Amino acid sequence: MTSLRDAAMTSKAWPFEEARKLLKRYENEKYPKGYVLFETGYGPSGLPHIGTFGEVLRTTMIRRAFAVISDIPTRLICFSDDLDGMRKVPGNVPNQEELAKHMHKPLTSVPDPFGEFESFGHHNNAMLRRFLDTFGFEYEFYSAKEFYETGQFDEVLKRACERYDDVMAVMLKSLREERQQTYSIFLPIHPETGRVLYVPMKNVDPVNHTVTFDDEGGKEWTLPVTGGNVKLQWKPDFGARWAALGVDFEMYGKEHATNTAIYDRICEILGGRKPEHFSYELFLDENGQKISKSSGNGISIDEWLTYASTESLSYFMYLKPKTAKRMHFDVIPKAVDEYHQQLRAYADQDAAARANNPVFHIHGHNVPASDMVVSFSMLLNLASVSGAEDKEALWGFIQRYAPDASAEKNPQMDQAAGFAVRYYNDFVKPTKVYRDPTDTERAALRDLADRLKAWDGGLDAEELQSMVFAVGKDHGFEPLRAWFTALYEVLLGASQGPRFGGFIALYGVNETIALIEDRLG
Repeated sequence: MTSLRDAAMTSKAWPFEEARKLLKRYENEKYPKGYVLFETGYGPSGLPHIGTFGEVLRTTMIRRAFAVISDIPTRLICFSDDLDGMRKVPGNVPNQEELAKHMHKPLTSVPDPFGEFESFGHHNNAMLRRFLDTFGFEYEFYSAKEFYETGQFDEVLKRACERYDDVMAVMLKSLREERQQTYSIFLPIHPETGRVLYVPMKNVDPVNHTVTFDDEGGKEWTLPVTGGNVKLQWKPDFGARWAALGVDFEMYGKEHATNTAIYDRICEILGGRKPEHFSYELFLDENGQKISKSSGNGISIDEWLTYASTESLSYFMYLKPKTAKRMHFDVIPKAVDEYHQQLRAYADQDAAARANNPVFHIHGHNVPASDMVVSFSMLLNLASVSGAEDKEALWGFIQRYAPDASAEKNPQMDQAAGFAVRYYNDFVKPTKVYRDPTDTERAALRDLADRLKAWDGGLDAEELQSMVFAVGKDHGFEPLRAWFTALYEVLLGASQGPRFGGFIALYGVNETIALIEDRLG
């Protein structure tokens, strides 16, 4: 029988493909650090958004895949560039006028607009850690402020001084001529105002490791590059961080992909080995616009978790990372149901199929069983026709359909019932639009009600589905899909819906008759 490790070596699941590249990185040498280092970077210029979470989740999936094919230890560092200067005030935070007074100061020197932490940077870092902890990620958190100020970055910063011309040569090729005149890889932090300065260097001393520059008022300063007195521009910072930490793998959005060669070359100039990379497509909101930390558009982590489980969000993140995906509330029900479909399939799969199943990459070796006896989409339709205000109302229908089910035995089902009621009331109910049936549809609906009155086949969903199917055929619907569309639009006030036989089995035969007669009346 094929083992999971053997299956992983040929699996086309993208985490295993990336893990194999990482394993090959050191195939002819020992791991010099004794471990493989994964890193994710985060710019805390605004509240962390779902894309930030996705980056850590996907990196964790590759890390988990690597653990299947190798016994080499791994670490994951989540690095926050919180020494970055605040270039604009985010539109989704309070006290914006107060924040505006601190433009261009490092985020860890900007007051927290929420009044909860010592700075805006500390606030956003805490939010990021809370999000990551919610999902149980194993990671080490690094702050750029601490990294620069405690000396952990000093050796690489000194090397950047010594090899300043080489690093500048890489950067200048990528800049417009006008920008080249004032560009420096070093950004001094003004000793008096605390602002991050974008000024040209008058001198870079490779022996004493200092920089000399004029501030915006024309006063000359000389500062050591060590100890947090300067920071690197963001592109050099990428490569320098890789060199300083010995990063083996980092993924980032496709907006960084064009800079990969720059990051890599700077890493090499500063004495490091360029890491393996993975570039993913962007997340979009419902209008197709890129999700942004500063504008707060798109769906947030907290918003998703208001209406569905953490696992459903992880499932959505796993799918096609190199395809741009719209992240809005309409994608949630589909993600929930597909996740549980994969859970049910996993139990009977061989090692090769399990290696390709998304739920392995979400849970590792501890894949749970699904206890969902009714789909999330069906729960939404049930909430719709019953006007449910709480999950207990749904449980009355669920237990008639599946008498052995209960909140205690089926915790996933119980959680989903609560989510379904909330989702229905917030998103479905406000936009529900019923339409009147056509004469053909009215006749077919009357026939369906009559057949249900004479029904003695119990609550067998497949038998009920066959009967509904027969009504549509007998009334000449062509294509037959038009009959089911009529059922959804006339009875449920929706453009699409569940297998209708399953809906009748769950909602009840007599209740469905009453629903039809009410809509026909």
